[in-house]
Amino acid sequence: MAAAPRERSPFLGLLPLPERNAVVQALRTETVGGLVLLVAAVVALVWANTPWSGVYEQIRDFHFGIPALGLDLSVEHWTADGLLSIFFLVAGIELKRELVVGQLRTPATAALPVIAAVCGMIVPAALYAATVMAGGGSLEGWAVPMATDIAFALAVLAVLSTHLPSALRAFLLTLAVVDDLGAILIIAIFFTSDLNFVALGGAIAGLIVFYLLQRFRVRGWWWYFPLGLVTWALMYNGGVHATVAGVAVGLILRTTRDKGETASPAERTSHLLHPFSAGVVVPLFALFAAGVGISTAALGEVFTQPEPLGVVLGLVVGKALGIFVGTYLAARFTRAQLNPELAWADVLALAVVAGIGFTVALLIGELAFPDPAVAEHVKAAVLIGSLIAAVLAALLIKRRNGIYRRLYEEETRDDDADGIPDIYQRAGTGEH
Repeated sequence: MAAAPRERSPFLGLLPLPERNAVVQALRTETVGGLVLLVAAVVALVWANTPWSGVYEQIRDFHFGIPALGLDLSVEHWTADGLLSIFFLVAGIELKRELVVGQLRTPATAALPVIAAVCGMIVPAALYAATVMAGGGSLEGWAVPMATDIAFALAVLAVLSTHLPSALRAFLLTLAVVDDLGAILIIAIFFTSDLNFVALGGAIAGLIVFYLLQRFRVRGWWWYFPLGLVTWALMYNGGVHATVAGVAVGLILRTTRDKGETASPAERTSHLLHPFSAGVVVPLFALFAAGVGISTAALGEVFTQPEPLGVVLGLVVGKALGIFVGTYLAARFTRAQLNPELAWADVLALAVVAGIGFTVALLIGELAFPDPAVAEHVKAAVLIGSLIAAVLAALLIKRRNGIYRRLYEEETRDDDADGIPDIYQRAGTGEH
């Protein structure tokens, strides 16, 4: 007798055990890093609005580097162009993992989160454009409200003491991964300066050498670290934002394990750099990017000037509307069945959480608005929009937290203490 066709797992249902373990490990680091990021952002805001704000500006604008190599940058730019490349390298590794073994590995599982994420980028950009066109503002910042800051979002969830099941957290993580890919493509395509084709060609050659070293299983950090630095410097001097080099290296690193390997190069690199990226790199960027002067007049301009208003509306309304509608339509189109334990209100809550845009939104804001006066207002708009989204998300999530707590406890219960949650050992569930 032929075996019955395997039933598809419901949307936002129980994750396969290996995928759940990977998500839990990744989000644990992001959550801790997000809390440090939250502290760094608060310190920057407080410092920039005290009598010692001049000291903050002097440190932020202090230049150092190697002028002969075109690398004489301010502290702020070193964090944005240099350190943030490590953040994007880790993001590239996570994207590669999702493409190889995660939710993006097959069209069937990738369709829903990808459609949701793309809608969550298009709608905020369109809403920003409509707002600034109506107010006679600049379209340059259309990409600012497009990206979700997963670390900041998880920090908010941690502060709220929520018990979101891993499937909801995994969906949020996948949205953020696709967001990061969209953001880096936008940075690479739309925010390039005058191209230096010789330097750019050298950067591409460096990436090819990096690929060949991976292809022929060459080991040893002494090969990759200097090559990565040279590729980064060439990418920066080539006129393409240097963080693109980080993503490219992350995508090149091998994710699958060879026979006898306990961890792939991507896994080893992520294990080494992810805590540093989440706990040091992103908070340092926040420290020198989030220090904006907050006054009654400045706050008023956020809601009266078209550019910052477009950013706020894009983050708060655009992200929520785009992700929720995109998810709902994609589910209808793919005939995906929502987990019966959850409701579409839970998807709406996640969509609102995704409106917390910080690191990449601030970065794109700096690139889109070179004028410091306008950039300050846009930064303030990112902070205010993210704060509003966090408050709304708190209200929506707290209302459903009893259900989340029950699902979380069922998912994590391990009465026999064998390291495998009991729900995966019941008849018919297995490890999927």
